Amino acid sequence: MSRPRILVVGAGIVGLCAAWHLQRAGAQVTVVDRAGPGEGTSSGNAGAISQGSVAPLAMPGVLKSVPGMLLDPKGALHIPPRAWPAALPWLWRFVLAARPERVQDIAEGMSQLLAGAETRHREILREEGAEELLRDEGQLYLYRDAAHLAKDESAWALRREYGQRTEILDRAGIEALENGISPDYTVGVFLPEQGHILNPLRHARVVARGVERLGGEIRRAEVTDLVTENGRVTGIRAGGETLLAEHVVLAAGTWSRDLLRRIGLDVPLIAQRGYHVMIPDPGLMPRRPLVPADRKAFVTPMEEGLRVAGTVEFGANDAPPSPRRAALLLDDLRKLLPGARAEGAKPFWMGHRPCLPDTLPVMGPVAARPGLWCCFGHGHLGLTASAPAGAMLARAMLGPPANTDLSAFALERFA
Repeated sequence: MSRPRILVVGAGIVGLCAAWHLQRAGAQVTVVDRAGPGEGTSSGNAGAISQGSVAPLAMPGVLKSVPGMLLDPKGALHIPPRAWPAALPWLWRFVLAARPERVQDIAEGMSQLLAGAETRHREILREEGAEELLRDEGQLYLYRDAAHLAKDESAWALRREYGQRTEILDRAGIEALENGISPDYTVGVFLPEQGHILNPLRHARVVARGVERLGGEIRRAEVTDLVTENGRVTGIRAGGETLLAEHVVLAAGTWSRDLLRRIGLDVPLIAQRGYHVMIPDPGLMPRRPLVPADRKAFVTPMEEGLRVAGTVEFGANDAPPSPRRAALLLDDLRKLLPGARAEGAKPFWMGHRPCLPDTLPVMGPVAARPGLWCCFGHGHLGLTASAPAGAMLARAMLGPPANTDLSAFALERFA
């Protein structure tokens, strides 16, 4: 029996993990992207593997804090004036997703997606001989006091409901885990079963080499269109040529919406731009990701130094980055680890998180366009979800039949 030809549009970590699992399951896969493997948004993530993060962004408690964040010029959320026309309809859907019954449905979907995420990542890395990239030291969220923690209790309760193990720490407990944390933080939530990746770009390249080792192809070209024939998606146009296949997997992050629009489909996908700064020699290196809850930032130890990643900024793919947003991350570091050195920080980085208003990604077949499969919109959890999403997609496409129903992630939910 011939091997099905599958084109994967997008060489970020989501597309690469999908390609790895598809190639391993017996398909003939070609990954196409204008950039090299992992060189887009995947290279700049915070490195966290957060398999317990089932609580959607649209929690009622978060909604109450949004106005304050928008009014604070140094807040973790920023919507530039030029971004408001696109942001308003998205924010309305975001509000609707915060209804209690919808929150429970979203958490159920995220639990199905993220269950065993670290095991799935370790599976790939072990087969590719790079298991050292995944470190198991947990994650530590930090709060100023008990009242500060109480504001997030609904999200933590939801995580615990779906099996997230948490340990509440006092100041002595924090100091037993990490040195140098500001005394302003007196309460911690330790997640012992969550890990992190030491180098997201190297990680993506390892997966890409695995795709090639298994017999797949990585091709560098800009994808300009999806090719259709009698309503069916039969290929793509990339680099001035037409590539045909039995199936096309769209995993192009925030650029997925543009390609879908060209074949008459639309999804409320928006770019939430994130920034990071990398400090090669901070003088103080934590053992695990630290998350100051008042700043929504991740401070992560990596091979190349200390990465401070965060902020949420709405903006188009072609809008210029804001140095002021990046500078806020250095302020966050000083407030969290006052003894760390920020001198010598590398030039800041900015990337586009592909976010949908209900937190759930779009995954699975597109009923209106046979031959087209989607795997995008994983938002702030793209790294975590990439390996399990790739495994789920491969089983749905090639078998054996999966226990997980992909209907919760269907594009048609936005019809």
